[in-house]
Amino acid sequence: MNTRVLTGITTTGTPHLGNYVGAIRPAVEASRRDDVDAFYFMADYHALIKSDDAARIERSRLEIAATWLAAGLDPQRVTFYRQSDIPEIPELTWFLTCIASKGMLNRAHAYKAAVDKNTAAGEDADAGITAGLYMYPVLMAADILAFDANQVPVGRDQIQHIEMARDLGQRFNHLHGHEFFVLPEALIEEQVATLPGLDGRKMSKSYDNTIPLFAGGKKQLREAIMRIVTDSRLPGEPKDPDDCALFTIFRAFANESETAAFRQALLDGIGWGEAKQVLYERIEADVAPMRERYEALMADPAAIEAILQQGAQKARAIAAPKVLALREALGLRAMTTAPADQPKAAPKQGKMPRFASFRDADGNFRFRLFSAEGEELLLSKSFADPKAAGALQKQLKASGAAAAVLRVRPLGVSLELDGEAVASTPDCRDAQARDEALARLHEALDQLAAQE
Repeated sequence: MNTRVLTGITTTGTPHLGNYVGAIRPAVEASRRDDVDAFYFMADYHALIKSDDAARIERSRLEIAATWLAAGLDPQRVTFYRQSDIPEIPELTWFLTCIASKGMLNRAHAYKAAVDKNTAAGEDADAGITAGLYMYPVLMAADILAFDANQVPVGRDQIQHIEMARDLGQRFNHLHGHEFFVLPEALIEEQVATLPGLDGRKMSKSYDNTIPLFAGGKKQLREAIMRIVTDSRLPGEPKDPDDCALFTIFRAFANESETAAFRQALLDGIGWGEAKQVLYERIEADVAPMRERYEALMADPAAIEAILQQGAQKARAIAAPKVLALREALGLRAMTTAPADQPKAAPKQGKMPRFASFRDADGNFRFRLFSAEGEELLLSKSFADPKAAGALQKQLKASGAAAAVLRVRPLGVSLELDGEAVASTPDCRDAQARDEALARLHEALDQLAAQE
């Protein structure tokens, strides 16, 4: 079974060279592994916490999507989507909010840092702190838990958020007596490559020292590289490669032989201007083909939108059934199966199997059969007409297992009506598991018929 790995990309800026080397390039390479089921999403809900500039967020979403696609992310191989296109995420955020303890959220690093800053400045502890910042860890937990992610690549400063997601998932599972959520693991990125910026500090928008990846084209890339701060050593004087921003950046793009040659050129006294030109040409060799794809994508936003909508469909095919099962567990189920005339309260009896109807992401209708204990026993095929789905439920409730043929298949049990498979159990490859699934399904259907 493939490992599902989920990565979020905040949409509040324009990607620079440091973003490419430290995050985009390694993530794209990892997405090509055959043992990885990769999910990448643009975290535009998170961006609202950091920025209220609508134009900036809109522009950043376009630029970031185009950048990742131009860098080689294959939307056919991965699930690539916008957070704001998945309505199940804010719904799940509320479900998790209702079980999240305030004490846990009080300990979140970002909130504590904001409180400490206010306290140090003599302000009220919560001055300027929004509920969005305070609830950020719950939204992040929903991003992860909605898709049963096994691993989430993060730096050490983000480990706490993964721990909170695990805590919330585990608490929900415990409260409702079922393993609804896979508990994620933090995939620690110990060796994240960091590039120096124009002033020698870590390349960061916060320092205003970045080198653009695509913005401004080759002209702006070259101009930025020519502004990298160097020392006063003249041409002919040896330079120290191990204390040289140019060499650090060059090494991030070059192979071993190119790196060795550039190191030697610095030791031999190459002038800074010439060294910067060598660095520019090496980076441009990698960036130029990507820039061409980027510019074509930026000129066709509709093509990017189509890719993201396809990604949203793939993502919702996982998130929608997940949230539906949670709604059922929370008592937010549809009332379509309730009797027309509710009798007076009878003596309380044990729970019974039940059907749950829902609408697929493509607009069609399906239903699930749950056991009295809440285990999913059956998932119907997709119906264009909701009446057809309702009629099948009614038939099963009236006649139980006698209404259809239950047939054991290699991957589970198929429920067939008039020779057509209309529903099936969750996949189970083990023969004993299939037999047990068949027995539980028989029992549940017979219970429903007896109740009728």
